[in-house]
Amino acid sequence: MLLRTEMITEASFYLFNATKRRVFFRNIKILIPATWKANHYSQVKQESYEKANVIVTDWYGAHGGDPYTLQYRGCGKEGKHIYFTSEFLLNDDLTAGYGSRGRVFVHEWAHLRWGVFDEYNNEKPFYINGQNQIKVTRCSSDIVGMFVCEKGPCPEENCIISQLFQEGCMFIYNSTQNTTSSIMFMQSLSSVVEFCNSSTHNQEAPNLQNQMCNLRSTWDVISDSSDFNHSFPMNGTALPPPPTFSLVQAGDKVVCLVLDVSSNMAEADRFLRQQQAAEFYLMQIVEIHTFVGIVSYNSKGEIRTQLHQINNDDDRKLLVSYLPAMVSSEAETSICSGLKRGFEVAEKLNGRAYGSVMILVTSGIDEHISDCLLTVFRSGSTIHTIALGSSADNNLEELSHLTGGLKFFVPDKSNSNSMIDAFSRISSGTGDVLQQCIQLESVGENVEPHHQLKNTVTVDNSVGNDTAFLVTWQTSGPPEMVLSDPNGRKYFTRNFIINQALRTARLWIPGTAKPGLWTYVLNNTHHSRQALKVTVTSRASRSAQPPATVDAFVEKDSTSFPHPVMIYANVRKGFYPVLNATVTATIEPETEDPVTLKLFDDGAGADVIKNDGIYSRYFFSFAVNGRYSLKVHVNHSPSISTLGHSLPGSHAMYVPGYITNGNIQMHAPRKSLGRSEEEQKGGFRRVSSGGSFSVRGVPAGPHPDVYPPCKVIDLEAVKVEEEVTLSWTAPGEDFDRGQANSYEIRMSKSLQNIRDDFNNAILVNTSKLNPQQAGTKEIFTFSPKLFTNEPEQQPDGETQESHRIYVAIRTIDKNSLKSAVSNIAQASLFIPPNSAPVVAKDYLILNGVLTAMGLIGIICLTIVVTHYVLNKKKRADSKENGTKLL
Repeated sequence: MLLRTEMITEASFYLFNATKRRVFFRNIKILIPATWKANHYSQVKQESYEKANVIVTDWYGAHGGDPYTLQYRGCGKEGKHIYFTSEFLLNDDLTAGYGSRGRVFVHEWAHLRWGVFDEYNNEKPFYINGQNQIKVTRCSSDIVGMFVCEKGPCPEENCIISQLFQEGCMFIYNSTQNTTSSIMFMQSLSSVVEFCNSSTHNQEAPNLQNQMCNLRSTWDVISDSSDFNHSFPMNGTALPPPPTFSLVQAGDKVVCLVLDVSSNMAEADRFLRQQQAAEFYLMQIVEIHTFVGIVSYNSKGEIRTQLHQINNDDDRKLLVSYLPAMVSSEAETSICSGLKRGFEVAEKLNGRAYGSVMILVTSGIDEHISDCLLTVFRSGSTIHTIALGSSADNNLEELSHLTGGLKFFVPDKSNSNSMIDAFSRISSGTGDVLQQCIQLESVGENVEPHHQLKNTVTVDNSVGNDTAFLVTWQTSGPPEMVLSDPNGRKYFTRNFIINQALRTARLWIPGTAKPGLWTYVLNNTHHSRQALKVTVTSRASRSAQPPATVDAFVEKDSTSFPHPVMIYANVRKGFYPVLNATVTATIEPETEDPVTLKLFDDGAGADVIKNDGIYSRYFFSFAVNGRYSLKVHVNHSPSISTLGHSLPGSHAMYVPGYITNGNIQMHAPRKSLGRSEEEQKGGFRRVSSGGSFSVRGVPAGPHPDVYPPCKVIDLEAVKVEEEVTLSWTAPGEDFDRGQANSYEIRMSKSLQNIRDDFNNAILVNTSKLNPQQAGTKEIFTFSPKLFTNEPEQQPDGETQESHRIYVAIRTIDKNSLKSAVSNIAQASLFIPPNSAPVVAKDYLILNGVLTAMGLIGIICLTIVVTHYVLNKKKRADSKENGTKLL
């Protein structure tokens, strides 16, 4: 623990100087794992694993636990988490390649908080500049070193063959440098104490920072953050105070259901669906050893049962018996009264509601929600809100926003399974995926009399424990049910536990469910059409192998027409990204039909980084104003490669060695931790609610086209003989949907010209280039001969012969709406045949819970520490790894 506090203390002072005496860390909360022995730690309030900015865990990556930051949004946008491993925090040998831990923390913090990107590029470690010189991808350009072959220093020409590095060659940096930047390139150099700014930034370097941020320097992006609004450097020369650390730990898990029983719940089967979801939550979802209480409310709150700890199925059944049995005659709802009773229930355990969870369901309007906001915040409880129907109070989500809870919406549609999906999404917040309930199936259909609902669901080998099938219906009697396992064994209606009052049937599979395809058939034997719904959940089957999970979410909780909503699904197995999955979002508005949307992980359109396991898409098919519910389905074929070979995200550079006093000193290579073949095969299916969002300002009738094509962010240029070949992913007519009308491609010899004055750059003839369907890979080849005949005017008025061109593209739809200009691609025009480009005279280089509150000069943090210990057995055909949370 001392090591972590030292890291952040060092980072605070380093960050203070790097931000020109403006920003430092003042308050840090470290969330201690619940499995650690209590040591007079403070009780958590709303802090949890899922909300943490920094997570410490030992799911090793391909490079033995490199620190990294998961960035899923664009330039200047906040990321999701920073990840550190115990190896990084405890192994001092790593500091030789990474630099001090405090410096690495600042590098990753800039990724997370301010949305800047790495300034190195392992895939493109060097490039050829306009003077036909080889330059190493770096920032700033003043960092020096030399080429090194297997046996020591070597001439550059021995390392570079036809623009590629010879195997065994690398570029090694001098340990002593004169430059002070850049932290996002090589924080390990002792001289580096600044971010690249406008005067030191290398705009030509083919790195992610230039690609994502339109050639802007990292300091330019950082200083535009709201953290720096109206901020001024601290006067004098004194350093800021060191950070203050608070150690907090979750106690017993406490959940209270706060359920609406007002007369509004009698509409559209709301009360029935609340009962069905609450029963399933109590019987299947909520984790063992949790303390659960139940409160109901209309104009007043009523405690139906005090806290009961769940230790077995009898405890679960007892809690179900306390669920409210009927709605009241009162239409008035007092949400504050219900929450007040919920806090009273939670306080019975330890005298305070700190760390407790309230699951609040409501369908009514309460004009007095604002009266209890301060009480809610001070309670230390997290409130998850579930809004039923279009009449639910518009200010309901403020309770979730204030306490860091989740927000859900359930439309008044008979075939919607959103209520059960919402309850299924709510977990304990410990981050222990091995204990959490995982949803495999969620489907609802209106089935005609004597017709069937038939489907299959995959139970993969990473799950199977505590597997349950839930069937719900609308009429008085259950449908005829047949369930078949992969071996053909059948379960019939008589095998299900049926609750006639709640109209639910649940089948629990003892032991571990057989992996493979399970088939269910529901026959509607009733004389009228009715909604039949199926939910399947399970838990991890092995402590050594984390199951695949999906975390669905939106960028913002609300938007105004015509601004789109960005939808994301983070698909993981442990901390590896799951690639090549079929990910589909279903968006349900309050009144109109659901919309389905396929999400992509292709590094185009709404998706920032390719193959990072985060599938993304723009959503803008707004039918009505109000709330929208989001659910994501993930299907993965067993025949397709599943996992990425490395962890995604932005990484601090590990330097392989330095040159010190003319001597080459190499560091220990980063070890590669491979995955077993068993972990790489097998298909799976997952379902998860993504919560809700709201839309306002949608026109009542038809409206003109307001959606342009999305920006191209993956444009690349390659010179082949006398031609340049461009490639990119096609945008759509509207953002990333449909088929655009035309492309406008321009080129220049000046990087500044094409960035700052795209309209006046040289236009490329694209008369034969017709845009393809959105998401298709576009390839276009042209000859830049007319461009190479004479020098081009430079921005400073001087002429200079350039051997390089810069290309960008803009997309136009049929209504002449234009996209933003793409990232700028570059290509070298002249490379002497059978010889390497000239190397520049200067020696270049090769590649070589934290809850933030953006106050002026202050950042408050919360750290979550999770430690997974993997114990490997010697038997090659079987691995049983013990896993625990520390």
